[in-house]
Amino acid sequence: MTDPNAIQPSALDQLPDRDPEETAEWQASLDAVTKAAGPHRAAYLMRRTLERAEGNGIALPKLLETDYVNTIPTAAEPGAPGDEALERRITAWNRWNAAAMVSRGSKYGVGGHIATFASAAWLYETGFNHFFKGKEADGSGDQLYIQGHASPGIYARAFLDGRLNEAHLDNFRRESAGNGLPSYPHPRRLPWLWEFPTVSMGLGPLSAIYQARFNRYLTNRGIKDVSASHVWAFLGDGEMDEPESTAALALASREGLDNLTFVINCNLQRLDGPVRANFKIVQELEAQFRGAGWNVIKSLWGSAWDELFQLDTTGALVRRLREVPDAQVQTYQTRDAAYIRQDFFGKDPALVEMAKLLSDDKILECFHLSRGGHESRKVYAAYKAAVEFKGAPTVILAQTVKGHTLGEGFASKNANHQMKKLSVDEFKTMRDLLDLPIKDSDFVDGVVPYGHPGADSAEVRYLQERRAALGGPAPARRVHPVAPLPAPAEKAFASFDKGSGSQNVATTMAFVRLIKDLVRDKETGRRWVPIVPDEARTFGMESLFPSLGIYSPKGQTYEPVDRDQLMYYKEAENGQILNEGITEAGSMADFIAASTAYSTHGEAMIPFYIFYSMFGWQRTADQMWQLGDQLGRGFLVGATAGRTTLTGEGLQHADGHSPVIAATNPAALTYDPAFAYEVATIVKDGLRRMYGEAAPGEDPNVFYYLTVYNEPLPQPAKPAGLGIDEGIVKGLYRFNTAESAGVTVPANAPRIQLLGSGTAIHWALQAQKLLADEWGIAADVWSATSWSELRRDALDADAALLRGEERVPYVRQALQGAEGPVLAVSDYMRQVPDQIAQWVEQDYSSLGADGFGLSDTREAARRHFGVDAQSIVVAALAQLAKRGETRAAAVKEAREKYGL
Repeated sequence: MTDPNAIQPSALDQLPDRDPEETAEWQASLDAVTKAAGPHRAAYLMRRTLERAEGNGIALPKLLETDYVNTIPTAAEPGAPGDEALERRITAWNRWNAAAMVSRGSKYGVGGHIATFASAAWLYETGFNHFFKGKEADGSGDQLYIQGHASPGIYARAFLDGRLNEAHLDNFRRESAGNGLPSYPHPRRLPWLWEFPTVSMGLGPLSAIYQARFNRYLTNRGIKDVSASHVWAFLGDGEMDEPESTAALALASREGLDNLTFVINCNLQRLDGPVRANFKIVQELEAQFRGAGWNVIKSLWGSAWDELFQLDTTGALVRRLREVPDAQVQTYQTRDAAYIRQDFFGKDPALVEMAKLLSDDKILECFHLSRGGHESRKVYAAYKAAVEFKGAPTVILAQTVKGHTLGEGFASKNANHQMKKLSVDEFKTMRDLLDLPIKDSDFVDGVVPYGHPGADSAEVRYLQERRAALGGPAPARRVHPVAPLPAPAEKAFASFDKGSGSQNVATTMAFVRLIKDLVRDKETGRRWVPIVPDEARTFGMESLFPSLGIYSPKGQTYEPVDRDQLMYYKEAENGQILNEGITEAGSMADFIAASTAYSTHGEAMIPFYIFYSMFGWQRTADQMWQLGDQLGRGFLVGATAGRTTLTGEGLQHADGHSPVIAATNPAALTYDPAFAYEVATIVKDGLRRMYGEAAPGEDPNVFYYLTVYNEPLPQPAKPAGLGIDEGIVKGLYRFNTAESAGVTVPANAPRIQLLGSGTAIHWALQAQKLLADEWGIAADVWSATSWSELRRDALDADAALLRGEERVPYVRQALQGAEGPVLAVSDYMRQVPDQIAQWVEQDYSSLGADGFGLSDTREAARRHFGVDAQSIVVAALAQLAKRGETRAAAVKEAREKYGL
């Protein structure tokens, strides 16, 4: 077994020692210090030496942890500008109203969170007073990712500056009453205030990184100079356990995103208890962020600790702070001075002597109240250092007390996240602590009053003056309309109407060809943002590399291995493609930033994110919901779609359900086009709706999900006739009849309607011919481009009926008069086509690829799931036999004939 105390080999051991004698002298010096002054002094000297080496650029591994003290010493803190007394009063009013709002709402049982903002109040207030730029500042102002559970404090500030009134606060979490406030940051529910939905933990940090990166993208591409904008992400230490929270740390440092600051509120508690009960979350996060290349600033202790650190001549205090686990620090917050003297100071003789010099009040002030995150001067120093640091993103680890100022019943208690109200006596204690001019008589019938110093008070004037100097209110979302983009040239779409002739073309390739034409458009081409997670060549997008370039802030510092080829790998500082590597979550965060640029930056961008359909909604549906919350616009493209088209890949790659998940998202318009001209028609209409002139009643704040296939097949010409485009967009149109298809059927032959989507329509067309040639059955074939849009329209019609309005669902209108039963088929589970079953007047049945996928040929997989042409024939005969329109024996004959 290896001796853990033995000197382990390092990379330096592989190098020859040019001066062994000098090396031995250094080692002997270290041994002498250890013997004379102790190992702690030796460790201190080594740390300072390593820090000096790092500062001088000497190539050594970085220190991943520093002592458990503030990064910026008190003596080095810049004096915070402004009126600290007024800022303290503003913060007191906001603390009060945040707690009052939640407590008053508790009688309705709607919940709310008090303790989070209580711990983070100064983290926000210092930023609002001195750092966070509003929308009228240079660039687009700053982007603020507010911690979801702190929303009452943000509402309280908006109340103080006149943007909200008491009616709003009283309708916190009661939106249906009118003038309501959503529980958490939610742009769709309160679009003039909130920019970013953040309460789905982990998505805020990930999105903030990609937003900062997208800001650089816009600037480097010359779309808009937003170099003055800064992204601030406010997070909880417990939230950092989410894998998305740290998934892109390396990206942020690799690209030098010094326009980004994480502020992590380290109150050492998650929702039900300590974040790291037996360890230290601050130290863990410091090592994680430093290892990823971030600048780390710790603001842990308030000014009351200065005296203790000055008394620490042996380093015993710093050592003790490093070894005490977080749960014990939380315990100190709730215990008396005697306990702290014994448990904290009593572990080291030097600390015992130090404690003799400290009064009980001093000990309680330090351990109960004084934290770096609770003092504006400490927070200001950290923020100033963060925005001035260049070359890397910064994380600020600010230690606070959860439930600070809310009284002994809240502070540091494990249950405080679930505690929704204070008693009247607790509010009065809080009032006295905050020194607010609220009288006992203001508590009418036990109801806590809101507090406001008056619209013309010194506090309100100061708050508004500070915000005016910083570029206007914050947080705020621009809601003014962006000028519609001009429609691309019609020829880009019309070129698909004639079909592909004898050439086999997959709809994935058709989509890529369409994009290649659209990005060349003089008016709108530069606004397309192609996003792909590493498999651009799989989707046939490599031809875009040399023409558009792959975005890289460093450009291309190497000669690509395929430089002599036509479609070589080209990176550029102003590249248009975001080629993200193997990260669907990162690609979605890209998409969200690009899809909301019309609001964030006043610049309409058109993102399309193309991915294996199996690895889109299944992996990142939470981000798709976030996209809808944030009112994003753009095209999600599920390529290599379906359960049977991805030959040989098997169940882990075979998507049979993404349209089901997509159908649950109210902002998603889901299409499963069969033909190239359908793809072009849908994209054309999407551009009109999202970026051009939306029709009355149409919501432009939607996004499109298109499934496209990798199965090369001949692409037919667009059928002639009126209403084809309308049918494609609405979700259903008749592609052909038995007669127009040229098949021969007897007069008065039984008839069936075959509905197919995506690649399944080709099986339906084969079945149409088999039914006619071998069974004398007439089949009409319909292209169901969107089952979910048909259902959405039908639901709207049902809702209209309840209001007394008569409206026939489009699916019923389209199928009106169609003879015979309806049989629907797709390359997805039956639940997809079954979405419309209740609104179809004809007898309805469906086929689909239910169950797990498998590795085999397309033909074998389709036979396995019972969706191939022969299976459709058998199902059609069964439907007709049930109605007495064909022989019952024909069903058995067909099964035997086709080997089913």
